[in-house]
Amino acid sequence: MNPRTYLSTNRKPLLGVAASGVWLLAWLDAWAFFVAPIWLLFGIFTTGLVVAGVAVVRARRLPKWKQRAVWSLSIFSVWQFLVYLTHILGADEWSRRFEWLGVFVVFFTGLAWVVWWVHGATRDERDGSGKRIWNPLNLSAWYYACRSPKLRQSLATILSYGFCFCLCFLVISQFRGCSIYESPAGGGEVAQLQQVVKIQKVERRKYVINPFSSVVFNPPPINEIKLQLLEVTEHLYKVGQGKGDGAGFSKGTKRGKVRFIRLKYDGGDWDQDMNRGSDLNLLTEYGVRTGHPVSDRPEPMEIMRLRSFPARKSPPLVYMTGQRGIQVSSAEIKVLRHYLTDQHGMLFGDNGGSPGWGSQFIDMMRRVLPRVEPISLYLDHPIHRAPYPLPKLPYVAKHGRSDALGWVVDGRLVAYYHPGDIGDAWADGHSGVPREIWESCYQLGVNVIFYAHVEYDRWLNATKEDEE
Repeated sequence: MNPRTYLSTNRKPLLGVAASGVWLLAWLDAWAFFVAPIWLLFGIFTTGLVVAGVAVVRARRLPKWKQRAVWSLSIFSVWQFLVYLTHILGADEWSRRFEWLGVFVVFFTGLAWVVWWVHGATRDERDGSGKRIWNPLNLSAWYYACRSPKLRQSLATILSYGFCFCLCFLVISQFRGCSIYESPAGGGEVAQLQQVVKIQKVERRKYVINPFSSVVFNPPPINEIKLQLLEVTEHLYKVGQGKGDGAGFSKGTKRGKVRFIRLKYDGGDWDQDMNRGSDLNLLTEYGVRTGHPVSDRPEPMEIMRLRSFPARKSPPLVYMTGQRGIQVSSAEIKVLRHYLTDQHGMLFGDNGGSPGWGSQFIDMMRRVLPRVEPISLYLDHPIHRAPYPLPKLPYVAKHGRSDALGWVVDGRLVAYYHPGDIGDAWADGHSGVPREIWESCYQLGVNVIFYAHVEYDRWLNATKEDEE
């Protein structure tokens, strides 16, 4: 067949396949890879919703079963649009609700289709040959017995479908953890950000002479010099690590971005302040202050997903906060230990509001690193000196202690615990604290993120592999 003829007769199906492919790639990126800008993904999901709506309207002329097939497929577009819309609006709680609601809707929709298909494919006639029948679509199959074969077949269908659905769900959940982490490319030095006072000289000619004097002469002009002090805030240094162009890290990539990953855990309010923009606000401030490209979305993540990052592509920093209980399993403890020691990661713990949470965090770290004792981190530690030199440890409120704790392995800080709920200061409205407090809390957050990425980049340089 002539290619032009084929394209002209199959244009609509091909366009449908292409659109579905673009939507699927966007879904995979939103689910796992975090590469495309958030506005691009939202545009694709919005377009997908419109296309689904048009398809539902046009499907009214089709047979009933085809109409229902179109309705069923449109569920995915509506589901993803609602999840992403609430995520962009900052309603992460509603976003998670829509996630689980979509799972249940898809499950029961698929179950309805399976039941319909099995019912249509089932043969009512009996096979009198006396042979054992293995076909599950034949009610004369021996394992259905003689009494209530239809009921037994329905139960077997539901159980089989439920098992396959759960298996697929687990596989997809594991795939979601296969994302990689890449820092932004560049270089620089571990230097302080500070204010610079520039002096500008302003000259104005002034003649010192008596205009009524009878003596005529031409005196030289005397310049009146004023010193005008201009306070300018700018980056004195290219903040980063290693050799490279632009602010960033020598082992980073052009598509790399600094991301802020928050760990989920059982027993407490792991998502404290996230609905108030805490994570995204800190990321934005970090990008503005350092010049590093940053992600445009927060990233809540299960602890077990840390094990799925490939070698040398894991996140340099993960964040953990709350004020209630902390419940982590033995498997999660092993994953955290592997992440902190073998993957060269760092854990940032922020007490969200109770001395009890701090005690539980310390107990958890005893299980993660049983041979490492925490130490007090004073203001002369590098994490408190760059990019911002902190004159004192900032707090929103002290919960149980007044100093920060650190867990050190081979000279590197692998865990940092802050008792003062600085996540409240990052949130929208800054929880009502004064400007000098939330500004210092932003500076500490920038320091912690920067320290973790610098140490990770140094480790990558020290353990070079044949990458290219």
